[in-house]
Amino acid sequence: MAREEQPVVSMRAITKQFLNVAANKDISFDLFPAEICALLGENGAGKTTLMNILFGYYTCDSGDIFIKGEKVNLSCPKDAISRGVGMIHQHFTLVPSQTVLENIIVGTEKDKGLFLDLKSGRKRLLALQKRFGLQVDPDAKVWTLSVGEQQKVEILKALYRDVDILIMDEPTAVLAPSETVELFETLKTLVQEGRSVVFISHKLYEVMEISDRIVVLRGGEVVAERMTRDTNKRELANLMVGRDVLERIEKKSVTPGRPVLEIENLEALNDKRLLALKGVNLAVRRNEIMGLAGISGNGQKELAEVLFGMRNPVRGIVKVNGTPLRFGSPTSPIQLQMGRIPEDRIETGLLMDLSVEENLILEKHRSREFHAWGVMDFANIHRFTDGLIGAYRIKTAGRDAVTKSLSGGNLQKVMLARELAGKPAVVVASQPTRGLDVGAMEFIHQRLLQERESGAAILLLSEDLDEVFALSDRIAVLYEGEIMGEVAVEGASREQIGLWMSGVRP
Repeated sequence: MAREEQPVVSMRAITKQFLNVAANKDISFDLFPAEICALLGENGAGKTTLMNILFGYYTCDSGDIFIKGEKVNLSCPKDAISRGVGMIHQHFTLVPSQTVLENIIVGTEKDKGLFLDLKSGRKRLLALQKRFGLQVDPDAKVWTLSVGEQQKVEILKALYRDVDILIMDEPTAVLAPSETVELFETLKTLVQEGRSVVFISHKLYEVMEISDRIVVLRGGEVVAERMTRDTNKRELANLMVGRDVLERIEKKSVTPGRPVLEIENLEALNDKRLLALKGVNLAVRRNEIMGLAGISGNGQKELAEVLFGMRNPVRGIVKVNGTPLRFGSPTSPIQLQMGRIPEDRIETGLLMDLSVEENLILEKHRSREFHAWGVMDFANIHRFTDGLIGAYRIKTAGRDAVTKSLSGGNLQKVMLARELAGKPAVVVASQPTRGLDVGAMEFIHQRLLQERESGAAILLLSEDLDEVFALSDRIAVLYEGEIMGEVAVEGASREQIGLWMSGVRP
């Protein structure tokens, strides 16, 4: 759609190929002054690749880029930043061992000497926090922060550089609803000041709320462009996946059985040595999904790590089918048939430098299924992994592709395929659809419901209330490490769940 004003960004005939996979095919994209343009598409559609080209992470194989009317050659992110382009990545680019302040100010133009100017940097950071309502302790080490807090650091890092073209790749994926409202107010302020924003999100209601214009990618090509006021969520969902998407999840009625996962009086410390779990008691039964809602940073991370054998609790018992879990042993939950889906697929869920096939068989590589006469049966392994790649619709150059070459949503599918292939008795799923598009979310939700119908007990840790209400049979809320309440989904109200999430008891 033609506009008279000159775009601040104009990308023309951009093509980018990785091995034999074309990520971008002759894409043209414009971003105009003082607008929020949403970039939509399935995982692997080419959205992040296109924006990584604009940010200088990748160079395109062909095509031209113009910023503020000038043709540019972006060979690295520094080139893009110098021209006012900033990017907040879906996967964090922070240094865990450094403080929030150090992460934010390192690499800025003012810090050219041997030492960082922490005093002036702190002053400016505190002013930004006050202005945009993004509060994080400047002296906290990044590795001690929750995922949601780390996302705030990424946002502050971009704002600190005073960019006027801001790319945001899934910025709300780890934010609570109230934090998302604050972020949107921030974006509106940026636009009022004349800045422009590219907003990549899989949450269609967010796109409809915050954007002025929407560009849809599918299969590495632009398939549609709409002014937000002229479209709706259903049309956008269908454009993204190229077919009608189910508006409601079909959840069969099943009768829950005996308890499979039992958590009794569980207490654990966080990385700051403070009590993060305070006497947690939960039981999840066969054929049941227990949704555990809560704002990020209220103990979900510590609970998952205890269950996954990655953190020792202070006290408490966890049983799977009556057998106690051996704390601090990652092999124990595997032996007890627990499917483990951590919230951080890159740091915890997958080994990024291994192949897709190696990650898919990671927990079964010693099993008899994959061995013949004392050696690995590669023919059987190839059949197994090719079957999972097809069944889970994993977009990859092949089973031998390096895992880190996959898009975020396809990384999630690799992890989910590996865990559910083992026919688990219990599944602990922490943020299982974070960063996924509507088509992938629909697929993952259906797979979890199939596991429920097959007899699995599922503990769903999610900050997405729509997801919690759609999938759960019962809902509990975790606040500051305590269970605030528990209710059957039929009797649950969003108002009550919201109050519990805010720490208000009935």
